[in-house]
Amino acid sequence: MQATEIHLASRPEGEPVPDNFRTVTTELPALEDGQILVRNTVMSVDPYMRGRMNDVKSYVPPFQLDAPLDGGAVGEVVETRSDAFVVGDAVSHGKGWRDVAIVDASSAKKIDLDKAKASAYLGALGLTGLTAYAGLTAVAQFKEGDTVFVSGAAGAVGSLVGQIAKALGAGRVIGSAGSPEKVRRLQELGFDAAFDYHDGSVKEQLAQAAPDGIDVYFDNVGGDHLEAAIASANTYARFALCGAISQYNATEPTPAPRNLALAIGKELTLKGFIVGSYRQLSGEFAEKMATWLADGSVQWDETVVDGLENAPKAFIGLLRGENTGKMVVTI
Repeated sequence: MQATEIHLASRPEGEPVPDNFRTVTTELPALEDGQILVRNTVMSVDPYMRGRMNDVKSYVPPFQLDAPLDGGAVGEVVETRSDAFVVGDAVSHGKGWRDVAIVDASSAKKIDLDKAKASAYLGALGLTGLTAYAGLTAVAQFKEGDTVFVSGAAGAVGSLVGQIAKALGAGRVIGSAGSPEKVRRLQELGFDAAFDYHDGSVKEQLAQAAPDGIDVYFDNVGGDHLEAAIASANTYARFALCGAISQYNATEPTPAPRNLALAIGKELTLKGFIVGSYRQLSGEFAEKMATWLADGSVQWDETVVDGLENAPKAFIGLLRGENTGKMVVTI
């Protein structure tokens, strides 16, 4: 069988461009024992993928040149050499950026499309949702009554963080976003305050939105947002450092927050995290998220781009902030 794949043609210098990607048709080998053949229906593009396009050592190996990229995807089993799956099963797995994938059965998870549509398992019911839940509860040690600030709050993770915080009894939830439309959406989702970071100093806007300071900061942006959060942090505030999208396309070293010394006197906790270290929370998270989705406490947005050939365009748009909620590509 043939597969259409998106390969990394060259490593981006700064912001990725279409020429960094190439569409390739590949002949797939026969399945081996313990493998399944999956026809993908939807795939995810995520900010962390930008770091994998650089040839540097990190927590996840870099993408290889002239080889398919990968990432979260959902599809249908069309052939199987595993007792764990039958033809027709819907599965989530990690071999996106292609229309057909050979997947080790041990790395695929059966999903129920009667409970939610396929893309939900890449967003609210998938690693995106677990990232939001684990970062807020386990990393930032959220407590009822906390004032929570979320940067990049209209994105896939950020929008869930704010809603989960409200569902768990936050005293106040504040979000930053990149357009008036996104700010309005955050208000619709129940954020107590939201601001457009283009409208002026993030530090000043956050101070106005949180006059009594913040207890938790969930960082998706880094840079001036992290600096502003340190300035507004109450004593013993906890920061979950999930992403720094403002720096991903930087070609020169980016400065650390200029006020980092405040973390000493305020006795702040700043902790970076990778969702893979918190998979033990998957069951707890799935149970709670199912309840929140059912009772309307949590809503999830997505921006859909149609066509595998447009996956690079979707990824570039993601880094430019063109998405509200999860950015997915239908195949």
